[in-house]
Amino acid sequence: MTSENRELKKAGLKVTAPRLKILSMLSDASGQGDHFSAEDLYQRLRDTGEDIGLATVYRVLTQFESAGLIIRHNFEAGYSVFEMASDHHHDHMVDVDTSEVIEFIDEEIERRQHLIAEQHGYEIIDHSSCFTSEKTGGLAVFQHLSGVGQRAFGQL
Repeated sequence: MTSENRELKKAGLKVTAPRLKILSMLSDASGQGDHFSAEDLYQRLRDTGEDIGLATVYRVLTQFESAGLIIRHNFEAGYSVFEMASDHHHDHMVDVDTSEVIEFIDEEIERRQHLIAEQHGYEIIDHSSCFTSEKTGGLAVFQHLSGVGQRAFGQL
């Protein structure tokens, strides 16, 4: 039994060809830090000769998200990308010109967020940060920070 089969069964989902193909594609991409929109996945499936419709891709992604297998990141203008769920925390930076999603880890940002929450009498229980940026001379310029997590702070 493949790891994808085990993951689907563990999540309570029936093992089907579309689910296996999509899960495999997302699993392969997670090691590279890639994020896909539903349309990206659909196009990649078509490029590999798979006959899976866009509606099926959306339905499978919704099922995977509900089962906790993947995480949806909603960015500005309704743009959403998906990645495998992981215990590994990271934040994202989105290039406004290319829509490329760049993962990063910054301990100083993490430390400051916890300090700010503590100063206001809160403890961070979950968060997600996304910088919208554009390249200038090879350096990213941060335009703003927007939380995209479901719940950023919770009371102590």
